[in-house]
Amino acid sequence: MYIIFGIIVAVVLYFVVKYNGFITLRTRAKEAWADIDVQLKRRYDLIPNLVETVKGYASHEAGTFEKVTEARAQAMQAGTPAEKGAAENMLSGTLKSLFAVSESYPELKANTNFLQLQSELSDTENKIQAARRFYNGNVRDFNTGIQMFPGNVIAGIFHFNQMDFFQLEEGSEAKEPVAVKF
Repeated sequence: MYIIFGIIVAVVLYFVVKYNGFITLRTRAKEAWADIDVQLKRRYDLIPNLVETVKGYASHEAGTFEKVTEARAQAMQAGTPAEKGAAENMLSGTLKSLFAVSESYPELKANTNFLQLQSELSDTENKIQAARRFYNGNVRDFNTGIQMFPGNVIAGIFHFNQMDFFQLEEGSEAKEPVAVKF
């Protein structure tokens, strides 16, 4: 009788520990996603200032400015990691074109405000990359836990679903950080 009771208690305890482990992993992944959102918001806040600074020197490049503004708006509206990844790819490409435009204006490259914005954007890009790695590591741990036996049984019972990685498209130029050095 004690042996059966002991086995039942052990199984229940295992379920509780595994369930709490999944909750911890999911919470860490959500926290890591919030870190990405913070860095992306910082990036979105820098872009209008950068565009305005470049506009002062290259006012005839309106098409480039519109593309950057549209890409920023789409990135801000994206919800899932897959949507964010696609929108961020587009935004990175438009930022590269903005910096390409700025290369034609030596006086812009010497502008203190532009240099400060450029430095802040470069720092933000590095923080986004670090936050993306942290998020993807947490998602990997969570997804692995809910796919392995016997964790997959517990995950199925409590409806834990796989989370999406935050990744760039294959073959995308956006895999490289935005070049902001002159």
